[in-house]
Amino acid sequence: MSALAPVMEGFFTERLLGQRRASPHTVASYRDTFRLLLSFAQRRTGKAPSKLDIQDLDAVIVGAFLDHLERERHNSVRTRNNRLVSRVTDSLHVPGGEPPGQGTKSRPRTSTNQRFGTLAAIHSLFAYAALRHPEHAALIQRVLAIPAKRMDRKLVCFLTDDEVDALLSAPDHHTWVGRRDHALLLVAIQTGLRVSELTSLTSGDVELDTGAHLRCHGKGRKERITPLTTQVRAVLQAWLAERRGGPTEAVFPSRRGGPLSSDAVAVLVTRHTRAAAARCPSLMTKTVTPHVLRHTCAMRLLAVGVDTSVIALWLGHEGVETTQIYLHADLAIKERALARTAPTGTTPGRYRAPDSLLAFLEGL
Repeated sequence: MSALAPVMEGFFTERLLGQRRASPHTVASYRDTFRLLLSFAQRRTGKAPSKLDIQDLDAVIVGAFLDHLERERHNSVRTRNNRLVSRVTDSLHVPGGEPPGQGTKSRPRTSTNQRFGTLAAIHSLFAYAALRHPEHAALIQRVLAIPAKRMDRKLVCFLTDDEVDALLSAPDHHTWVGRRDHALLLVAIQTGLRVSELTSLTSGDVELDTGAHLRCHGKGRKERITPLTTQVRAVLQAWLAERRGGPTEAVFPSRRGGPLSSDAVAVLVTRHTRAAAARCPSLMTKTVTPHVLRHTCAMRLLAVGVDTSVIALWLGHEGVETTQIYLHADLAIKERALARTAPTGTTPGRYRAPDSLLAFLEGL
């Protein structure tokens, strides 16, 4: 029998921290995934987590755990897949087997919208165990062979210009919190920073002289610089003068002076969206999160003709493939493509039913 505990301890200390220098977000995400898995295995086998063997986490148990995430914890298929597989192929292969699958990794909680890192917990752990316990190669291969479920891919949610204007007008400029929130929302929409990048932004990361820009350390330890428009530069200049923070202090602090948490940013975005809906009712049909503001930045860049490769660099994407989702959501691009394919001698445009009842039936 091969105890699971030493393998898991080595995976965290040797693999994640020693070899990959994983970020605290990644370690926390993996930790929480395994806490769920070990608790589930304990209920199934009757063994305490420290007494489990590798054989106890076979494909049947792992598959049942993934079903448990969907049925009992009500996680989406995306979250289920994120718990299972990785975005990039792991460098460790099972002897005689195929490399682990592909996918994404989840955040410490069960959110379906935010994910950290590039490796998923379960496949990474079993790939790590493969070279240390080749006697379990068959069992490990069966776990790694569990496929990701297919899922519906929805168009990205983003804000129109009218919705952006309404949202930016929502904070009360007569209060300190309102001025902070207005500056934060404006920076988020113009720069497309992730919420973690917004909350970790310090006064020393802001350059407001010639060539105004923000410097941030983003996902994957990548540093990037994002230029600022004249409007954002002016708002930040006024806010930082009021803020009076040192170079290492947060640009957007809480009332207590420390940096805002990601949850606090989500709450303020929701609060101001509800207030803005009175002026712009279409906001009531959308669930606006900090990541929607990031999508809005990308769509605004795409609308003015910025190439997707530049947008990928702007947002700090690993590759241009991630940016392709914005092409699918941009109806204007499709309209222009339709106009180019119109037969010679015809007026470009879409077919419209001549009767309201026919239009209704054709829209079903």
